Amino acid sequence: MTSPAYEHLDPDKIKVNTKRIGRKILVYNHTSSTNDIAAEYAKNKGNDGLAIFAEEQTAGRGRTGAKWLSSRSDSILCSILLTDCKCNPELLSLACPVAVAEAVGKIAHSHAKIKWPNDIILNGKKVAGIMVESKTVNGSTVYIIGIGINCYQKKTSFPQELQTTATSIAIESGSICDRISLAKRLLSSLDHWLEVAENTGKKITDRWRKLNTLLNQRITVIYNGRKFTGNCIGVDPEKGLILQLDRGGVRMFHAAHTTIAK
Repeated sequence: MTSPAYEHLDPDKIKVNTKRIGRKILVYNHTSSTNDIAAEYAKNKGNDGLAIFAEEQTAGRGRTGAKWLSSRSDSILCSILLTDCKCNPELLSLACPVAVAEAVGKIAHSHAKIKWPNDIILNGKKVAGIMVESKTVNGSTVYIIGIGINCYQKKTSFPQELQTTATSIAIESGSICDRISLAKRLLSSLDHWLEVAENTGKKITDRWRKLNTLLNQRITVIYNGRKFTGNCIGVDPEKGLILQLDRGGVRMFHAAHTTIAK
């Protein structure tokens, strides 16, 4: 249950001085999915940078189709529409988690990290997820960045099977998360890092590697239904995760077909 002290999202209060992201802001009280709404607005190229927030969504989804669970007004649930993206999709997939990690870290007063390819981690637990979708609209490619950030949840807010792996900003910071401040910080961070991605890709890859949690870690990945275990020796922006396999040899695993085993 949401406390009355928790301020509801207001487009006028979220508005921040950015060049591109969040110049237009919509807030829905209830919707199925902010990504689906963004897809409708993608028909008009003038909606580039549109930010859509929801207090509650019934069909939020993650990268692999898993349902994103959140009680009403407990999270930041939003989608950013890019109808005119000048950077390649690989750099876009790196810029988004960098931007979200920096925004979350500032509000949580902690060091947020990136777990490849799209999870944001606080103190070893998932606090946010990102999904970048591409669509062809009127012959052009548009991108929709879906973002979910856990804000007010308590440990018992999560299903039992997730209580050891999921967290919220409130849990990790020990204080109530100001969602208005987080939304403003998120839009500013995305505005900055997407501009960087369109001009100097090396800064994105360097920053992403510094925030990544998997380098030099022994992990198991599931690739097309098969499990592979080894040490992560690198991440290539285009080719994906690079593992030195236990059984010998080096192999790359592309994000589109790979998940990390729990």
